[in-house]
Amino acid sequence: MTLDLTGRVAVVTGASRGIGYFIAKELAAAGAHVIAVARTVGGLEELDDQIKAAGGQATLVPLDLADMAGIDRLGGAIHERWGKLDILVANAAVLGVISPIGHVEAKTFEKVMTINVTSTWRLIRSVDPLLRLSDAGRAILLSANSAHSARAFWAPYAASKAAVETMMRSWAHETESLPLRVNAADPGATRTAMRAQAMPGEDPATLPHPSEIAKRIVPLASPDLKETGLIFQAKHNRFVAYRQPE
Repeated sequence: MTLDLTGRVAVVTGASRGIGYFIAKELAAAGAHVIAVARTVGGLEELDDQIKAAGGQATLVPLDLADMAGIDRLGGAIHERWGKLDILVANAAVLGVISPIGHVEAKTFEKVMTINVTSTWRLIRSVDPLLRLSDAGRAILLSANSAHSARAFWAPYAASKAAVETMMRSWAHETESLPLRVNAADPGATRTAMRAQAMPGEDPATLPHPSEIAKRIVPLASPDLKETGLIFQAKHNRFVAYRQPE
């Protein structure tokens, strides 16, 4: 079934490249007006050209997500122009460094937490009232398997994604009686610049292209979606639930 998002308004962070770029394109192709947020103006302009060439609509927001007041202003601007928000895709993140935890510099750890965790909370705080005004608000927070595997040398990034998933679950519990559906999406290993930074010796041709992963994630924005508080594993195209420690 073709996804129809005509008339719906979507925010996508980290939209200038990688998975966020292609999620934004897919949402626009389905009829959503995409508010594309990223630091890189050139990438946003390229995205805008692609969306408009396909007959879609976008609003570009050059914003460093370390600018917390800027995130607050974004919510206010959305309310003033559209009066609601239908879809949030919190995709922007930084890797930090692959390193023994005792060797991670304080500024590196703080940047990972600021961009991956604090800005995600601030974004949720800014747009939660707007999503509640939608007849079918949808929130998709990008996560990663490392949040559960806690693999060696990945501590800052893994901890940040575990925090994002915990915020997602709490938010989902708070809103389960509303039309708002809140889920995390684990894209799995994908052919992105972040993956190349983390695994420089890996052959990128062995990994799925971000456009393929985006096509799997975008249906989580459907007004017909029932699931909430779960993780969507794009690699396996399925939702999985949480279990308490045993």
